[in-house]
Amino acid sequence: MDNPKPEPVSTTKMALETPAARISPGTSRAKTPLRSNETAPAGNGGNGVAELLEQYGCGPIQFAGSGNASYERHLIFDNVIALEKAGPRERFEALARATRDVLSQRWVRTEETYARKNPKRVYYLSMEYLIGRSLANNVTNLLLDPLVRQAANQKHIDLVELVEKEPDAGLGNGGLGRLAACFLDSMATMALPAMGYGLRYEYGIFKQTIKDGWQQEQPDNWLRHPDPWEVARPHEKVEVQLNCSFELRGGGLRALPGRPSKLIGVPYDRPVVGFGGKTINTLRLWAATTPDFFDFKVFSHGDFVGAVAETLAAESLTRVLYPDDSTSFGQGLRFVQEYFLVACSLGDLIRRFRSTNEDWNQLPEKVSIQLNDTHPSMAVLELMRILLDEARLGWDQAWVLTRKVLAYTNHTLLPEALEKWPVTWFEVLLPRHLQIVFEINQRLVQDVRSRYPGDEARVANVSLIEEGPLPKVRMANLAIVGSHSTNGVAAIHSGLLRTVTVKDLAELFPERFNNKTNGVTPRRWLLLANPPLAHAITEAIGDRWITDLNELRRLKPLAADSNFQESFRAAKRAAKLKFADWLKATTGQVVDPDTVFDCQVKRIHEYKRQLLNALRVVVLYNRLRENPKLDVPPRTFFFAGKAAPAYQLAKLIIKFINNLAAIIDADPAVRGRLNVMFLPEYCATLAERLIPASDVSNQISTAGYEASGTSNMKFMMNGALTIGTRDGATIEMVEEAGEENFFLFGLNAEQVANTRGWYNPRWHYENERETRLALDLLSANHFSPKEPGIFAPVLDTLLTHGDYYLHLADLKSYLEADQRLVTLYGDPSAWALKAILNVAGSGKFSSDRTIAQYAAEIWKVQPCPVF
Repeated sequence: MDNPKPEPVSTTKMALETPAARISPGTSRAKTPLRSNETAPAGNGGNGVAELLEQYGCGPIQFAGSGNASYERHLIFDNVIALEKAGPRERFEALARATRDVLSQRWVRTEETYARKNPKRVYYLSMEYLIGRSLANNVTNLLLDPLVRQAANQKHIDLVELVEKEPDAGLGNGGLGRLAACFLDSMATMALPAMGYGLRYEYGIFKQTIKDGWQQEQPDNWLRHPDPWEVARPHEKVEVQLNCSFELRGGGLRALPGRPSKLIGVPYDRPVVGFGGKTINTLRLWAATTPDFFDFKVFSHGDFVGAVAETLAAESLTRVLYPDDSTSFGQGLRFVQEYFLVACSLGDLIRRFRSTNEDWNQLPEKVSIQLNDTHPSMAVLELMRILLDEARLGWDQAWVLTRKVLAYTNHTLLPEALEKWPVTWFEVLLPRHLQIVFEINQRLVQDVRSRYPGDEARVANVSLIEEGPLPKVRMANLAIVGSHSTNGVAAIHSGLLRTVTVKDLAELFPERFNNKTNGVTPRRWLLLANPPLAHAITEAIGDRWITDLNELRRLKPLAADSNFQESFRAAKRAAKLKFADWLKATTGQVVDPDTVFDCQVKRIHEYKRQLLNALRVVVLYNRLRENPKLDVPPRTFFFAGKAAPAYQLAKLIIKFINNLAAIIDADPAVRGRLNVMFLPEYCATLAERLIPASDVSNQISTAGYEASGTSNMKFMMNGALTIGTRDGATIEMVEEAGEENFFLFGLNAEQVANTRGWYNPRWHYENERETRLALDLLSANHFSPKEPGIFAPVLDTLLTHGDYYLHLADLKSYLEADQRLVTLYGDPSAWALKAILNVAGSGKFSSDRTIAQYAAEIWKVQPCPVF
């Protein structure tokens, strides 16, 4: 039965009225996380377990504890080994598959409900999903902690050891992918009929190791063992047509234009478990292959590899996340990856739409497609192709439907991230799509010239084609023109997007532009990641915060309460001890939990200014060398993040941080008082352990360059205090918790823009003593005694090439804010007060709130509860 046309809904109401939010509070969900080996508290078993198993339709099958129980059967029959010979990896897979058994019928029922009720569905297209590990998250959201813990006790299973056997899924890299994972969690928790679409990369971006201070990139073969969560659906494959074929020549793949070929997209589904286990949505990932192909004649002549060249070409398409884009081959592979994602996903969702709807005009009433950044922008062209060539609709009708269905989220103001693809690539691979590009652009340009006669500069700015020696298609322009909504991800970002980055397009389509400030899921980033704090919060205000993070405001009156401050400090201490133990066990690195944990964890990039943070440490190091009696608390500065393989300066910054760490550690004058640690292989798992333990969060990007940030929100809700610039969502965090509870510094976005014509970094070198002394240490090879001159490019960036990201302009102000931070840390009660007020002010930054806004204001979609 068709659902009625949705009415606008209150975002708070939507968050509160989901099935998960109506779970009886009962025993706190915050007491015993799966990543702990603690015994489950009394009251968590018995009838509660029976009710859960009844909800999941498990029937008489036990989870564990007998020869016919799910865990035991998977352990024996999947691996064909005796129970006593099963190792931790086999036990992890058996536990994960037993958990999947529990959710499977609910997963099926979710899809059956959507098919029966035929609601409007959301389809989220993203090239990245940084989902991390799934076992602990799924057990938490299914409320199965007591059941799993009971099984662990019966079978003498070390849960911590088992959880560590699951690799982080190599499906994403940075904040873009982690945001997508949070959004899927919120959509399922809020009972929204939604599906995520992505690519099933066999290898993640890379595994980062450090050798002699340098980043080393190793293959991230996260699928080397079977993934117990995924379900292959070969019968739901999608065919993708390209206008060229490939041959193997000289060890590389070469395109053969004019020889059409076909790729096959095979879907692999992963469950997305909403909190409470009522709704289980799907993340569908596409793997590339070809139709059954084997050139027996070529093989018989001895060219064994050439005989399967087409298959090699196809399977290479989804081999790796983010191929090296410093080469034209890597860029071309990325281009085809993006089209493959779009073509498979649209083919699949249109097939689903047509199975229950005959009228194409109903498409916007049943389908909403969200493009997560510019990567899936070819959805505009592919949907138009489907409507024009397959549905045989007229241009005007197809264009109206396309724009109503599609919505676009912009995640960056950096020009290099606003993708532009050569027109020649479209000519070779997708000529029909290029025809559609030209037709859209012709109509757009005509409209602009009629509305703004004589303004050819505006025409050039809004055009989908960037003219030049190598004409390119502007994918961000295409996404804006071909959708009904373009949103930024923080208030400042949305404003700069509208008034600077795409100003002319925003003036042309003002009604399409809006803001949706990012958020993170509190289930993963507080309930699961920080059990001691989650427990303290629940003890104080109850557990409704798990599905309504605004409840954290009730902590505000407790911020000065000595008893709650004691609980808060105990939770932080427990998190620091736990992180120190985990770090030593997994990497061998040793950290003192009695030091201040001062963290900056994010992708290494000049605008994120890890270099500024390192310069701060150099100044603090100098101060202690000059005055060893200086009264300051001992501090550990944590850095973590990956540099793109071709980004040489970013890799040099990592080298500088590691050399800085070594020199400080070797200096008896400061050893134990200052410590610097670069944590390799930053990923969701590391973040889940470090963020709860952190005292200080550095959010120090050049103002106007960070779209939003999400790590800032995670640190905030886990009780770290922020030292940072007025950039991204940090501005809104300050509004929620009060500026007096942050350590702000530096130029704002307007001041940054106004300095461009006159800024001279040498002024700071010549007039600020501490800045000069810090840079002189670099030039004197103090941090590279065995590698003289190695950091010359860093000095050139700062002093010779104009210091584009204004490190030296903000260094003095950064140090002043740092001094205020150190002074406050000397008063534990005052520090706890501000930290608790940060937690209390973090309610806005739940991804539930963000998704409720998308649902009500962009998608016009309602919850579809699964009973």
